[in-house]
Amino acid sequence: MKRITARLAKYVPPVLSANVAARIVALLALTAATILVAHAGGPKLLGELTLLRVLPGLVGVLVSCGLPSAAPYFLANRDYATSPRLRSTLFALTLGGALAASACWLILSPVLHSLFFRPWHMGVVLAAAVPVFSQLWVAAGKAFLQGENDMRAANIAIGAEEAAFLPVYLALLPFLHGTALLMTALVGADVLVTAGIGVRLARRGFLRGWQRPDRRLAAEICRYGLRGQVGGMLSLINLRLDVVILGALVGPGTLGVYAVASKYAELLRLPGLAVTYVLYPRLAVRDRAAAGRDVAALMPRAFWLTVLAAIPLAAGVPLLPLVYGPEFAGAMLPAYILLFGLIGEGVAGLVSAYLYGVGRPGANSIALGVSVVVTVGLDLALIPHYHAVGAAVASAAAYLTSSAALLVCYFAVRKLVHVPRHQAGNALEASS
Repeated sequence: MKRITARLAKYVPPVLSANVAARIVALLALTAATILVAHAGGPKLLGELTLLRVLPGLVGVLVSCGLPSAAPYFLANRDYATSPRLRSTLFALTLGGALAASACWLILSPVLHSLFFRPWHMGVVLAAAVPVFSQLWVAAGKAFLQGENDMRAANIAIGAEEAAFLPVYLALLPFLHGTALLMTALVGADVLVTAGIGVRLARRGFLRGWQRPDRRLAAEICRYGLRGQVGGMLSLINLRLDVVILGALVGPGTLGVYAVASKYAELLRLPGLAVTYVLYPRLAVRDRAAAGRDVAALMPRAFWLTVLAAIPLAAGVPLLPLVYGPEFAGAMLPAYILLFGLIGEGVAGLVSAYLYGVGRPGANSIALGVSVVVTVGLDLALIPHYHAVGAAVASAAAYLTSSAALLVCYFAVRKLVHVPRHQAGNALEASS
């Protein structure tokens, strides 16, 4: 552990630990919210909460041209950061993306209603366009804080994004109930977090000296964002396609049980996510060969650290029905399967940070694309017959495939570190 800490100390040990802590706070808040909702409405209401959290965010990701992944790069890059048009352009892209995502939701609402929200009135499905709009502002705001190197505020926003839901939910409980309460609480929490981010950015001078948005700069941001966002969308598909298919084929009850298993197992993703979030900008400023050596030295330690972290999590699986209620006993087996599939996430986080840091986000996208093929095939083959257990097997196989594919891309890209960028075009980047 000391050796790992010493190596990570070259970059950002306080920021890394703070980011992990923020993610833990977010998961604890989400756990408290799911327990409350589960006891209030059982698996069906919890399944509805899961759909409301996943589908609006997915639509926003698909329509925003990768803005949350591109914004930090342009805000941190000296060639762009001083432009008086950059921040106004980012704001315009956020507004346009949020409006376009909401419009897409409204257009697709009949399809969404028939697939996922059959028990709902059509007006409720249409109203869900509001969280589509609000969730993208939260995602973009966190990216702006990251790009401004305000990691303390970014970490607070990560925790607040989940923690704000519970007090809003409780405050509205005397006045609303059921789906209306869930949706209103989600939007209210988004508004609070977005407002907090806006105040913080304003105090740091984010709004100072704006000029009109630049179309060419907007196009460049979108191109960069799309290049990296392919991987982000594929990762989201890996994480959430099982939820979507379960909701469509099986219903909210089984989905609620699986959501408990999935969220519990995803605790094992925290270290890898934190490494990717805080390490890739710092790897970007290092010599590419040195970055490759550092990452290679950390890989075996990251793997075994993840394996060790999985042991207490596996030991805690029998507590799930005690915490959530006997109706959630079916979450135990999927949780075990998912934990096994996530043992490579520490290595995957390191490799993703490296690929972004050396300017190869397309390679990261290709690796995730390989795992999506596994996700889609196994989800469609297993979920109709085996329900939550089938979804867990499919996801575990996809996670392991993703880690293996990222390793292959790492070794392929590392061979190119001494090659000038204009000569290093290859199949990995050409396809991205």
